[in-house]
Amino acid sequence: MPRNRPLHEQVAEDILRRIILGEWPEGHVLPSEEKLAEAFGVSYGTVRRAMADLTHQGVVMRRRRTGTVVTGRTPHHTLERFYRYFRLHNRNGDLVRTEAKYIEVAKREASDEEARTLGIEPGEDVSFILRLRVIDGRPVMIDRIVVPLSRYRAFPTTMEETPSLIYRFLLENEGTRLGAVRESVSARLAEPEDCKLLELDPAVPHALLQIDEVAFDPQNVPLLIMRHSALTEHHAYLNEVR
Repeated sequence: MPRNRPLHEQVAEDILRRIILGEWPEGHVLPSEEKLAEAFGVSYGTVRRAMADLTHQGVVMRRRRTGTVVTGRTPHHTLERFYRYFRLHNRNGDLVRTEAKYIEVAKREASDEEARTLGIEPGEDVSFILRLRVIDGRPVMIDRIVVPLSRYRAFPTTMEETPSLIYRFLLENEGTRLGAVRESVSARLAEPEDCKLLELDPAVPHALLQIDEVAFDPQNVPLLIMRHSALTEHHAYLNEVR
């Protein structure tokens, strides 16, 4: 985390990181502001400003006779969901858990378009990830992911080491928190490669929901690119904004 930011923002970031990673889960009562000030080595006033920011964002709430409690929400449109699972639901509206099945992980050069999106130089090294999301043994979504290795040199480039929860990996190993996600949603017909990966009959037209996603850190620096291609016959994509 950059240390040139105001001290109360650094404290709020540290507290939020612990909440996102589950160290302080929903319902947890935080230590008193005096104890937090002592733990972080800052003044009581700095902690009060940090807690005021987190309260305004809805991350914590104050309860009489209890103290400051973790609400289970995080700022920026409930971005904590991106650390845990993809927002795919069945037709009854229930969240479904998917298994990630990796098809390809390769180190290659960024294309011109990828470089523009990520704010890097064309030809810089990126990790390209191709994987499926599987439910009950059946593939329902294709993920194509591009991660700039010039920013994350420790990011794995082998299938065996690549994490299933990439945003969580960046948070835990790089100290980089997700600040925003920009999504563009469109529909298209499945192409031959899609049919092969999703086990579809190529002689029959199949509609796919395409979600182009660019993730940014809190300083608006692009983290990675994701393109999701999903079947929608039995499942729906849900994006909840609070």
